[in-house]
Amino acid sequence: MMIDENAFEKISRRIDSYRDDMIELQKELTAVPAVGPVNGGDGEMQKAQMLKKRLMEMGFTSFRHFDAPDTSVSAGLRPNFMTAVDGIHNARKTWIITHLDIVPPGELNLWSSDPYKAYVKDNHIFGRGTEDNQQDMVASIFAAKAFLDEGITPAHPIHLFFVADEETSGGKGLYYVLDLPEKIFDTNDLIVVPDSGNPEGSLIDIAEKGILWLCFKTTGKQCHGSKPQLGNNAFSAASHLVTKLTKLRKEFDVADPLFDPPVSTFEPTKKEANVGNINTIPGEDVFYMDCRVLPQYDLEDVLKKIRKITKKVENKYSVKIDIRHEQYVQPARPTQADAPVVAALQSAIEKVYHLQALPGGVGAGTVATYLRKRDYPVAVWSKTNMNAHQPDENCPIDNMIGNAKVFAHLFLQS
Repeated sequence: MMIDENAFEKISRRIDSYRDDMIELQKELTAVPAVGPVNGGDGEMQKAQMLKKRLMEMGFTSFRHFDAPDTSVSAGLRPNFMTAVDGIHNARKTWIITHLDIVPPGELNLWSSDPYKAYVKDNHIFGRGTEDNQQDMVASIFAAKAFLDEGITPAHPIHLFFVADEETSGGKGLYYVLDLPEKIFDTNDLIVVPDSGNPEGSLIDIAEKGILWLCFKTTGKQCHGSKPQLGNNAFSAASHLVTKLTKLRKEFDVADPLFDPPVSTFEPTKKEANVGNINTIPGEDVFYMDCRVLPQYDLEDVLKKIRKITKKVENKYSVKIDIRHEQYVQPARPTQADAPVVAALQSAIEKVYHLQALPGGVGAGTVATYLRKRDYPVAVWSKTNMNAHQPDENCPIDNMIGNAKVFAHLFLQS
């Protein structure tokens, strides 16, 4: 890929000078929780407003909003907005798409400090959201800011897009935007979603597994713990169901070396509280399952097998089990391994990190799936320590700086 090497050196030095500013923006972003309503929060509007204010202070002047109506949050809207920097040529645009929302911190006693007060330790920034997705949100912002501050015009227009609702359904985020009459993306655009990767920065994600999140509600009959014959233990039935669902791993056992792990995964995850005391047999029990399914399988076939297993448990324990979809995303066709966006990233990663990045597939779901379903070639890449959703979530400061240089290299490519 042809770039102006002198311009890249200037941009790189400028990005290095932003180190303290990057840390400060991370702290500001972390201090404004942006948890979606499905996860018990009030959405992303306050964080979006704060971010837009900071972008304006940095010198960004072009903004567009595609906010989605949502009566379940106090603002009534879920924010999706972009800022842009003009380029020399308009034949295509270069997009960096990051998400505003975060997941809840989970068990607070597992954190070393308040998850919403970011702090620096051992050259890392700690706090909820610092990696997912603020690391690359901040990196993309300062990559673009370097062009403004150096007075260098990128080869093509830069578009930084900040979307809502990535951590749950996406229905109020990029899904909503893609369903609007106006088509803001073009198949010629370079579209990068920096929301997955590996610690080396050597993985360019071109394919993602299908996502099936399920809620299982088991209804039996509550009774006294000393008289189990008078009830139907919903917890026992649900526990049996959890063990029987492990059969899915053998039923859908195709391996695809493009992915890591190379197989479909079926994992029980969240468990809701049932009775509040020890000596009551629960009449209701709720648990959840996270399934990541290879593109070789149709999610409906998986659901048919789950329903068959569930029916047997219902009959054995005389309970009723309802299954609700929390997320249902059929896998999309992979981006071609030789797509321009893949080649562009490979060139930038080699320049910055001095390694050869290769295309692959992941189980994590990102908004790239929505774009692939509309036939937009998109690549997912980040040099990341992969501790998203964990207690003491953090990101190396050097990742922010290095990834910003990768994005800047993309912006210079003609």
